[in-house]
Amino acid sequence: MSLDLKALLADKAINKWRLFWLISIPMLIAIVVTMMGADMSTASGVSSMIGFSVRLAVPFIFLVVAASSVQILFPGSFSKWWLRNRKYIGMCFAVAMSWQGLFIFIMSYFFRDYYFENVYLFRDELEGSIGYIFLPAMVVTSFHFGRKHLSAKQWKLLHKSGIYFLWAYPFSTYWWSLSYYQNPVPLDYVYYWCGFLAFAVRIAAWGKQRRQAMDRNAAESSTPLTLRALGSAIIVLGLVWSAYGLYWQERVTGFLTTPEWSADLVLWLPFWPFEPFLSLFIIGLGTMLATMAVPKVTGLKTIET
Repeated sequence: MSLDLKALLADKAINKWRLFWLISIPMLIAIVVTMMGADMSTASGVSSMIGFSVRLAVPFIFLVVAASSVQILFPGSFSKWWLRNRKYIGMCFAVAMSWQGLFIFIMSYFFRDYYFENVYLFRDELEGSIGYIFLPAMVVTSFHFGRKHLSAKQWKLLHKSGIYFLWAYPFSTYWWSLSYYQNPVPLDYVYYWCGFLAFAVRIAAWGKQRRQAMDRNAAESSTPLTLRALGSAIIVLGLVWSAYGLYWQERVTGFLTTPEWSADLVLWLPFWPFEPFLSLFIIGLGTMLATMAVPKVTGLKTIET
């Protein structure tokens, strides 16, 4: 008997709030069991729970970021199910991050000396605090009672900005683990590449939409072969760049922070000077060039014709 994937994915047990509880309850059990095995009377025990809750949360924000783009690139029953449940996957992320917030509070309140000596860093505090401002605002406005206070443009701006920021924080953390620190663990590689892929598919989906728009106006514009080749080469460069951060990070960071104003921004502007995202910027540039619409000139034959 063949499996009817469409019917399976339509099952109420794995959709909407039932999906949320299906994920959140095992997550709660995992956190409680792990907490029972940690010595919560010590700072190191609480610190281990901060890390554990983050590792639970990170996959969900990556899934949220990729959801709409996967539907564009690979339309089908599974991608439709994924997009339909994006809100509830995001709620699972919020649950895990709420646990992290609780453990951070315990650490900062009951183990203040340890927190400021071993954990606290102003830049990390700034980035984390912004994330915790976005998160409850996004949760509240995911429901009608909160959403009704925002216009459609305001809601879209809040959620898109929040999703990007909440993706950027863990992605950059794992990028630094691979590109600066000398002792990454296998999970660092997994989470870095999952975060990279989550945003890369957004770029690919954007490129596909640009290509489709150009195809609809093929009589008026096209992308010259030279631009397609140049764009493709830049995309390959971005992919290579993404894999070898350890070899260029120090020199690039030094160059980008040479001006005094830039060095000062490192402390105050989250993620500056954006080293973790440079490869994605490069891939985005290549995609833009490879899908750039150039108006056709009447009577002039292009290289494609």
